[in-house]
Amino acid sequence: MNPVEPPASPWRMPHPSIADEDGLVAVGADLEPGTLLAAYRSGLFPMPLDGQRGGQHIGWWSPDPRGIIPLDGLVVHRSLQRSRRTFSVTRDTAFREVMQRCGDPHRPHGWITPAFVDAYDRLHAMGWTHSIEVWRGDELVGGVYGVRIGGFFAGESMFHTVTDASKVALVTLVEWLRDSGATLFDVQWTTPHLRSLGAVDVGRDDYLRALARAIGD
Repeated sequence: MNPVEPPASPWRMPHPSIADEDGLVAVGADLEPGTLLAAYRSGLFPMPLDGQRGGQHIGWWSPDPRGIIPLDGLVVHRSLQRSRRTFSVTRDTAFREVMQRCGDPHRPHGWITPAFVDAYDRLHAMGWTHSIEVWRGDELVGGVYGVRIGGFFAGESMFHTVTDASKVALVTLVEWLRDSGATLFDVQWTTPHLRSLGAVDVGRDDYLRALARAIGD
């Protein structure tokens, strides 16, 4: 099923090149479906301005460099292949729960507010956001979620309560993206953990060119 295009945003997205040294491009606007899609199509993504759950203002970000995972460059160790066999994996069966678990207020540096959960859940109902769920028996023990527009996927957050569960979610996500013709997997900022899995940094201009190709602009 093709995603449903929402009403256009009343906000005009600024160009990512005006970002400050932290990658902040603009503050304000809203989390309506049309605004979120316009932002991702422009190379921006939202987070509360102070990066915490209590943030009252929406910041729109474009870091330079930008973290991506090349879809042919994911690092999967043999031990992870063995570990995969101990889990079952689904897609888009528990999107809201995955996002809520990613936004657990007890996690350090949490930024996913209830308003963000509601906003991305609306996008999910329209077919724009997706989740991978990792289960052990009937228990949800890991997952990842993000936004997909054509051949572009923006990974937003992942969680695990059991060793390797988030890695299994990530491997499954990359396999789905490859199999369904995606070309750009955005992870925003690289971290030591993501770099160990194959994430690399690219410059903003290169990222924007890859984004335009991926979404068909």
